[in-house]
Amino acid sequence: MVAVLERKAQLEARLAALEEKLREIDEELDSHQSRDWEELAVERETDEVLEGEGRAGKVEIAAIRAALRRIEEGTYGECVQCGEDISEARLDVLPFTPFCAACANKLHK
Repeated sequence: MVAVLERKAQLEARLAALEEKLREIDEELDSHQSRDWEELAVERETDEVLEGEGRAGKVEIAAIRAALRRIEEGTYGECVQCGEDISEARLDVLPFTPFCAACANKLHK
């Protein structure tokens, strides 16, 4: 079993990496101001991809912060839906998940 402190360190590292990535995306989006229409069209396509990555990053950041709060509250690893333990295998893949596999499956149906 992975210790909660190890999970916390893993989550904090991922959070820092995501925050840095979002800063880079913001800088890249702010730098696109070409006056050439063709270049502007290419930049806009790139911007759409970057904006999508930014949205996904913000969702993951919110999930990580929620997991860190659960660690502080002493409820990390417990399903927020049913209260059962979340499997170690599931936490290995999704360390910020608030749901056990059964509850996650119910939510996605």
